[in-house]
Amino acid sequence: MKRAIALFTILSVAFASVTFAHGPTRKKVIVNKEVAAPPEKVWAIVQDFHDMSWLPVVERTEGDGGNEPGATRTLILVGGAEVVEKLEKYDAEGRSYFYRITDVDVKVLPVTNYSAWINVKPADGGSVVSWKGAFYRGYPNNDPPPELSDQAAVDAVTGLYEAGLDSVKQRAEAAE
Repeated sequence: MKRAIALFTILSVAFASVTFAHGPTRKKVIVNKEVAAPPEKVWAIVQDFHDMSWLPVVERTEGDGGNEPGATRTLILVGGAEVVEKLEKYDAEGRSYFYRITDVDVKVLPVTNYSAWINVKPADGGSVVSWKGAFYRGYPNNDPPPELSDQAAVDAVTGLYEAGLDSVKQRAEAAE
Protein backbone atom coordinates (compact mmCIF):
# COMPACT_ATOMS: atom_id res chain seq x y z
CA MET A 1 0.00 0.00 0.00
CA LYS A 2 2.83 2.41 0.85
CA ARG A 3 4.40 1.58 -2.47
CA ALA A 4 1.19 2.43 -4.32
CA ILE A 5 0.89 5.76 -2.51
CA ALA A 6 4.53 6.60 -3.26
CA LEU A 7 4.06 5.69 -6.92
CA PHE A 8 0.86 7.77 -7.10
CA THR A 9 2.67 10.75 -5.54
CA ILE A 10 5.59 10.48 -7.98
CA LEU A 11 3.26 10.23 -10.98
CA SER A 12 1.15 13.13 -9.74
CA VAL A 13 4.18 15.40 -9.38
CA ALA A 14 5.52 14.35 -12.78
CA PHE A 15 2.15 14.91 -14.45
CA ALA A 16 1.70 18.30 -12.79
CA SER A 17 5.10 19.51 -13.98
CA VAL A 18 4.32 18.44 -17.55
CA THR A 19 0.90 20.06 -17.42
CA PHE A 20 2.24 23.45 -16.34
CA ALA A 21 5.51 23.42 -18.29
CA HIS A 22 4.14 24.07 -21.77
CA GLY A 23 5.16 27.17 -23.66
CA PRO A 24 3.10 29.48 -25.83
CA THR A 25 0.37 28.33 -28.20
CA ARG A 26 0.13 29.32 -31.84
CA LYS A 27 -2.14 32.32 -32.37
CA LYS A 28 -4.15 33.17 -35.47
CA VAL A 29 -5.50 36.45 -36.78
CA ILE A 30 -7.87 36.79 -39.73
CA VAL A 31 -9.01 40.17 -41.02
CA ASN A 32 -11.43 40.39 -43.95
CA LYS A 33 -12.27 43.65 -45.68
CA GLU A 34 -15.12 44.18 -48.12
CA VAL A 35 -14.11 46.44 -50.98
CA ALA A 36 -16.44 48.13 -53.46
CA ALA A 37 -14.17 47.36 -56.40
CA PRO A 38 -13.71 44.32 -58.66
CA PRO A 39 -11.24 41.65 -57.49
CA GLU A 40 -8.89 42.46 -60.38
CA LYS A 41 -8.45 46.04 -59.13
CA VAL A 42 -7.91 44.94 -55.53
CA TRP A 43 -5.46 42.23 -56.61
CA ALA A 44 -3.54 44.79 -58.69
CA ILE A 45 -2.80 46.65 -55.45
CA VAL A 46 -1.49 43.70 -53.42
CA GLN A 47 -0.20 41.27 -56.07
CA ASP A 48 3.43 42.41 -56.27
CA PHE A 49 5.39 40.74 -53.48
CA HIS A 50 7.99 43.51 -53.76
CA ASP A 51 5.53 46.39 -53.39
CA MET A 52 3.98 46.91 -49.98
CA SER A 53 3.43 50.63 -50.47
CA TRP A 54 -0.18 49.95 -49.49
CA LEU A 55 0.88 49.15 -45.90
CA PRO A 56 1.15 52.48 -44.04
CA VAL A 57 4.12 51.48 -41.84
CA VAL A 58 6.26 50.51 -44.86
CA GLU A 59 8.52 53.24 -46.19
CA ARG A 60 9.92 51.09 -49.01
CA THR A 61 10.45 47.47 -50.04
CA GLU A 62 13.63 45.90 -51.38
CA GLY A 63 13.96 42.39 -52.68
CA ASP A 64 14.57 39.98 -55.48
CA GLY A 65 12.92 36.98 -57.04
CA GLY A 66 9.71 38.68 -58.16
CA ASN A 67 6.59 36.69 -57.42
CA GLU A 68 8.32 33.32 -57.61
CA PRO A 69 8.37 31.04 -54.56
CA GLY A 70 11.67 31.59 -52.77
CA ALA A 71 11.67 35.33 -53.50
CA THR A 72 12.66 37.53 -50.57
CA ARG A 73 11.78 41.05 -49.58
CA THR A 74 12.96 43.43 -46.92
CA LEU A 75 10.40 45.86 -45.63
CA ILE A 76 11.99 49.08 -44.46
CA LEU A 77 9.57 50.58 -42.00
CA VAL A 78 9.01 54.20 -41.13
CA GLY A 79 11.72 54.85 -38.53
CA GLY A 80 14.23 52.46 -40.14
CA ALA A 81 13.39 49.04 -38.68
CA GLU A 82 13.48 46.11 -41.10
CA VAL A 83 11.44 42.95 -41.58
CA VAL A 84 12.70 40.19 -43.90
CA GLU A 85 10.15 37.92 -45.56
CA LYS A 86 10.16 34.96 -47.95
CA LEU A 87 7.49 34.09 -50.50
CA GLU A 88 6.44 30.45 -50.19
CA LYS A 89 3.48 30.15 -52.59
CA TYR A 90 2.04 32.43 -55.26
CA ASP A 91 -1.17 31.89 -57.23
CA ALA A 92 -1.96 34.76 -59.61
CA GLU A 93 -5.05 33.01 -61.00
CA GLY A 94 -6.39 32.37 -57.49
CA ARG A 95 -5.28 35.86 -56.38
CA SER A 96 -3.37 34.71 -53.33
CA TYR A 97 0.08 34.29 -51.87
CA PHE A 98 1.66 32.81 -48.78
CA TYR A 99 4.79 34.14 -47.10
CA ARG A 100 6.84 33.87 -43.90
CA ILE A 101 8.82 36.34 -41.83
CA THR A 102 12.40 35.09 -41.69
CA ASP A 103 13.85 37.93 -39.62
CA VAL A 104 12.21 40.51 -37.37
CA ASP A 105 13.13 42.14 -34.07
CA VAL A 106 10.39 41.30 -31.55
CA LYS A 107 10.55 44.94 -30.44
CA VAL A 108 9.24 45.85 -33.91
CA LEU A 109 6.62 43.08 -34.22
CA PRO A 110 6.27 40.92 -31.09
CA VAL A 111 5.96 37.58 -32.92
CA THR A 112 8.01 34.54 -33.84
CA ASN A 113 7.42 31.80 -36.41
CA TYR A 114 5.05 34.05 -38.39
CA SER A 115 3.40 33.03 -41.65
CA ALA A 116 0.50 34.63 -43.54
CA TRP A 117 -1.83 34.43 -46.53
CA ILE A 118 -3.21 37.33 -48.52
CA ASN A 119 -6.05 36.64 -50.94
CA VAL A 120 -8.73 38.43 -52.89
CA LYS A 121 -12.12 36.88 -53.69
CA PRO A 122 -15.16 38.14 -55.56
CA ALA A 123 -18.10 39.28 -53.42
CA ASP A 124 -21.48 40.89 -54.03
CA GLY A 125 -20.77 43.98 -56.10
CA GLY A 126 -17.05 43.96 -55.33
CA SER A 127 -14.55 41.82 -53.50
CA VAL A 128 -13.23 40.70 -50.16
CA VAL A 129 -9.55 40.88 -49.37
CA SER A 130 -8.33 38.65 -46.54
CA TRP A 131 -5.11 38.66 -44.56
CA LYS A 132 -4.64 35.60 -42.36
CA GLY A 133 -1.66 35.03 -40.12
CA ALA A 134 -0.41 32.43 -37.67
CA PHE A 135 2.43 33.02 -35.21
CA TYR A 136 3.77 32.63 -31.71
CA ARG A 137 4.25 35.49 -29.28
CA GLY A 138 7.62 37.19 -29.14
CA TYR A 139 8.66 35.56 -25.87
CA PRO A 140 9.07 31.77 -26.14
CA ASN A 141 9.07 30.91 -22.43
CA ASN A 142 6.45 31.03 -19.71
CA ASP A 143 5.58 34.34 -18.02
CA PRO A 144 6.37 36.75 -20.87
CA PRO A 145 6.71 40.47 -20.26
CA PRO A 146 3.53 42.34 -21.28
CA GLU A 147 5.04 43.71 -24.48
CA LEU A 148 5.87 40.16 -25.71
CA SER A 149 2.71 38.40 -24.51
CA ASP A 150 0.10 36.54 -26.55
CA GLN A 151 -2.19 39.57 -26.34
CA ALA A 152 0.53 41.97 -27.47
CA ALA A 153 1.25 39.74 -30.48
CA VAL A 154 -2.42 39.40 -31.44
CA ASP A 155 -3.03 43.14 -31.00
CA ALA A 156 0.03 44.08 -33.08
CA VAL A 157 -0.84 41.75 -35.95
CA THR A 158 -4.52 42.72 -35.88
CA GLY A 159 -3.63 46.42 -35.98
CA LEU A 160 -1.20 45.85 -38.85
CA TYR A 161 -3.76 43.89 -40.88
CA GLU A 162 -6.55 46.39 -40.26
CA ALA A 163 -4.38 49.36 -41.25
CA GLY A 164 -3.13 47.57 -44.36
CA LEU A 165 -6.55 46.42 -45.54
CA ASP A 166 -8.10 49.82 -44.81
CA SER A 167 -5.43 51.28 -47.09
CA VAL A 168 -6.13 48.69 -49.81
CA LYS A 169 -9.85 49.47 -49.60
CA GLN A 170 -9.24 53.20 -49.83
CA ARG A 171 -6.91 52.84 -52.83
CA ALA A 172 -9.17 50.41 -54.70
CA GLU A 173 -12.32 52.42 -54.14
CA ALA A 174 -10.61 55.70 -55.09
CA ALA A 175 -9.62 54.12 -58.40
CA GLU A 176 -13.27 53.33 -59.17
